[in-house]
Amino acid sequence: MTVSFIRRIASPKKALTTAAVAAATAGLALTAAPAQAATPATASSAQAIAHKMIPDAAQFNAFSKIVSHESGWNPSATNASSGAYGLVQALPGSKMASAGGDWKTNPATQIKWGLDYMNSRYGSPVKAWSFWQANGWY
Repeated sequence: MTVSFIRRIASPKKALTTAAVAAATAGLALTAAPAQAATPATASSAQAIAHKMIPDAAQFNAFSKIVSHESGWNPSATNASSGAYGLVQALPGSKMASAGGDWKTNPATQIKWGLDYMNSRYGSPVKAWSFWQANGWY
């Protein structure tokens, strides 16, 4: 398959399908995986940290739902289009430096910043989750 052939296809979906069929015919496999998937150990570790920091079950569950949607509990998740970063997808990510200099790598620092953000902007993680459900962002 030539590049010019792919360029002539109007729909990117069609180009992907055509490429997949051509790859399968050639004995290759194309796989799709989340670009920023967290390892189960990383995700469960971050969740355990958050649970200790947010002992109230309702607040933790709301916080967890937001983080699950935003980053899949991956502390190094980066939004390719906006540049939002971390568990809570701070934009810019450097905002989290106010919670600690290790904001790029420490889930506890990101959780602290995210919790402070949700409390100051919305009043609580539960209220932030309500806003997220209504708007698809927070």
